Amino acid sequence: MTPPVLVGSASRDLTAEDPRGWRLGGPATYAGLTLARLGLRPRVLLGVDAEAAGAEELDWLRAAGADLRLVRLGAGPVFENHERPDGRVQISGGPGDQIAVGLPDGWEAASAWLLLPVAGELPDAWAEVPAPSAFVGLGWQGLLRKLPPGGVVQRRRPAPCPLLARADLVVVSRFDVEPETRIDEMLGLLRRPATLVLTDGEDGGLIAERDVAGAAHLRRYPAIAARRVVDQTGAGDVFLAALAAARLGRSAVGSGRNGAEIRFAAAVASLSVEAAGLAGIPTVAAVVARLSSSTGPPPGG
Repeated sequence: MTPPVLVGSASRDLTAEDPRGWRLGGPATYAGLTLARLGLRPRVLLGVDAEAAGAEELDWLRAAGADLRLVRLGAGPVFENHERPDGRVQISGGPGDQIAVGLPDGWEAASAWLLLPVAGELPDAWAEVPAPSAFVGLGWQGLLRKLPPGGVVQRRRPAPCPLLARADLVVVSRFDVEPETRIDEMLGLLRRPATLVLTDGEDGGLIAERDVAGAAHLRRYPAIAARRVVDQTGAGDVFLAALAAARLGRSAVGSGRNGAEIRFAAAVASLSVEAAGLAGIPTVAAVVARLSSSTGPPPGG
């Protein structure tokens, strides 16, 4: 199997806790480092602005085995995050520039892809890049945001789009969709049979699938508890990357399905929140240890 290809922009998340005044973030950054530390040696096409291009975190991806190629952007997405009892409030510095379709030689033949927009920066044409037989995972959050420069990030109602219609696996947090949004409405936007995972933090989440006949199948899964919660940024992106690795048979759980693959992804995500930013992305050894020390029922159990 060829290495998976990941596409998306890095974001800069403003924080006073870093001497630079920001940390590197974005779904493609989190997912890329996750797959690299799981041993998949991903190919990562990452959009970066001038400041992000020199981030030390990019060396972490390279050191972990990622083939990292940078797309220089005139402006990249910037966020200011405020954690409140009723959830996170984000202030947008603007969405940044789009990433035009274009790949290094040989990457177009990849059999697995993760399309990971953070601020709607992937044009619809990216849906046509993976081969028809390729596996495609999508982080939906980046398509569900309204990003007024200097204003509060707001939810955008789920709507049809080519990226969504191409995906085989879609992951999104329940906090990124309006509470009144119905599961069947979301499933109706996906191809059949695709998998939708609606994550719900410490409460686990919901797996939703519609078979080729149109019948919906829903099952809940439990979370694996973190020993401490330092920073939940990127946990959903880490979950998506780990679940994709398991689906592709490229993880510590082999090619297991259902309970095994979800537990694997939940274990990786639980470790990721125990340190700030990308520093929480675990090694395979840490994931195996977390799995061996955690028990729980399979999804729906």
